[in-house]
Amino acid sequence: MPNMKLFHEIPLERPVTPLLDRIDAPHDLRKLSREELRTLADEVREYLLFSVGISGGHFGAGLGVVELTVALHFCFDTPFDQLVWDVGHQAYPHKILTGRREQLSTIRKEGGLAAFPDRKESPYDTFGVGHSSTSISAALGMAIDARIHQSSRRHVAVIGDGALTAGLAFEALNHAASEKANLLVILNDNDMSISRNVGGIRDYLAKLLSSKAYTRSRDEARKLLEPLPPLAHLAKKTEEHLKGMMSPATLFEEIGFNYIGPIDGHDLSSLVTTLNNMKDLSGPQFLHLVTQKGCGFVPAEDDPIGYHAIGKIRARGEAPGTPQPTYSNIFGQWLCDMAEADPKLVAITPAMCEGSDLIAFAARFPERYFDVAIAEQHAVCLAAGLATQDSKPVVAIYSTFLQRAYDQVIHDVCVQNLNVTFAIDRAGLVGEDGPTHAGVYDLAYLRTLPDIIIAAPSSESECRKLLSTCYRHPGPAAVRYPRGQGPEELPTPDLDTLEIGRAHCRRTGQSDIVILAFGSRVFAALEAAEPLDATVYDMRWVKPLDTDVLDAVADAKLIVTVEEHQRMGGAGSAVSEYYVDQGVQPRLLSLALPDRFEAHGKPEAMLARVGLDTQGILKAIEARV
Repeated sequence: MPNMKLFHEIPLERPVTPLLDRIDAPHDLRKLSREELRTLADEVREYLLFSVGISGGHFGAGLGVVELTVALHFCFDTPFDQLVWDVGHQAYPHKILTGRREQLSTIRKEGGLAAFPDRKESPYDTFGVGHSSTSISAALGMAIDARIHQSSRRHVAVIGDGALTAGLAFEALNHAASEKANLLVILNDNDMSISRNVGGIRDYLAKLLSSKAYTRSRDEARKLLEPLPPLAHLAKKTEEHLKGMMSPATLFEEIGFNYIGPIDGHDLSSLVTTLNNMKDLSGPQFLHLVTQKGCGFVPAEDDPIGYHAIGKIRARGEAPGTPQPTYSNIFGQWLCDMAEADPKLVAITPAMCEGSDLIAFAARFPERYFDVAIAEQHAVCLAAGLATQDSKPVVAIYSTFLQRAYDQVIHDVCVQNLNVTFAIDRAGLVGEDGPTHAGVYDLAYLRTLPDIIIAAPSSESECRKLLSTCYRHPGPAAVRYPRGQGPEELPTPDLDTLEIGRAHCRRTGQSDIVILAFGSRVFAALEAAEPLDATVYDMRWVKPLDTDVLDAVADAKLIVTVEEHQRMGGAGSAVSEYYVDQGVQPRLLSLALPDRFEAHGKPEAMLARVGLDTQGILKAIEARV
């Protein structure tokens, strides 16, 4: 890491950044000398440490692309030239350099900067992201549009080695090559390192292969050799073998990209040289960078997983309290316990080992643990294949990512009525990550499918019991649970089940107001019911509904459904549909999320904003009665 300043602690005071303070937009950056760029990168990294220490947020990925971000904005005429960042975890330095430096401490806060690139936020954010592996497809679409309109605009997609595992990325690479589009794809590979003794050779080779002189000489040589097929073939093979000996170019060259690399992604001088050489090359170009996640901040270099993102309490050096188990922790413990009881259980996750808390399971049952990388469709289809045999698969996946495998849920699991259990994490509003990560559509897209059962636990204890119930159901089953901690109704270590389709009366009131609460909103409904003296049912099941309860309360003065899901297609819709089918017209009030994408904020504030906290529920009911 040439001449890089290393940091061992997060600054508690705003650092002195005289060069960075002059950069209000990338055109200011392009006025700097090459020698000043290294100083600028150090200042960006130190400011990033300070700012995320205040706000919390994604951390390691941004530290790893500081030099790349500086080089891209130095070499390309942004925003006329368009950069597309994959996922966006790494886009904090990009935001710092594109006029949002002083706002960075507001990131992920209500009314502040979005956690990911957002087209509404800045003209430098060319594509809204949050889900993985979309950058190449999006940048290719932009490049094709530039070709149609004969624009000189250049396009760059920056994608990580993890995101490159998704099929979407390879579909886009294949199409880009067939279109011969003028597109630069940069692979940010932070899963390996360049050893010092070979890095210089590789960097030199990359500079050579990307230089205009090399490209011109190669093309001229090919033209000269075209009348002599045997010699042309020999020249081409010689070139391929030379490049193959020095770099892992074969795959991308065979697809149809001109491959350059790998080079040290923290060598700013080499990056600038290579990007300047590559930016005007025609056709699909592929630049392979090797970087280090958390680069420049020693604790993050030593623990890249732990420092993927940080909370502001941890960043400020305050001692955390005793952590309460999250729903993910409840699932992780249940999974290990059920695996002990049933040797047929296998667990599958699309790169969500830490997030879904599969760490202990992976260590204890490695032969029954399958992390398929960022390949949600494959995860579900793999589960279906296992379920046709003698295995009982559990797919641990976030609600927002299960959307990407919807066809497999329908075609491969439900049509065949296979015994697959979906443990759907992050159901509902997820707070600071914003609308791209909100799990507020799963009921609508799952409950329409024949044969599947869907549970919505209200607490940690209910979550464990409903997981056991769904696992033992001989067909497709889903348990949706929210992010973070529950109401501290903690489970016992048994593997007891509950009756499918049976609700639980949590409170009996005298007011003839009945609240049918689903999942995370049960305890808020209970609090709202107190001044109303209302009856509250923890419905537990979205499919099948407890129709005995629905029949029993049909004549109530007011029936209220409450859920943390989009109103259209959700649990309230299911209740309404039942009454319509029965020819009954009760007084219904459906409380759910409105028909809009909710901006990021603290989960509690977001729930209050949409009227799904205790006061919002109470106010809505009082307005109706």
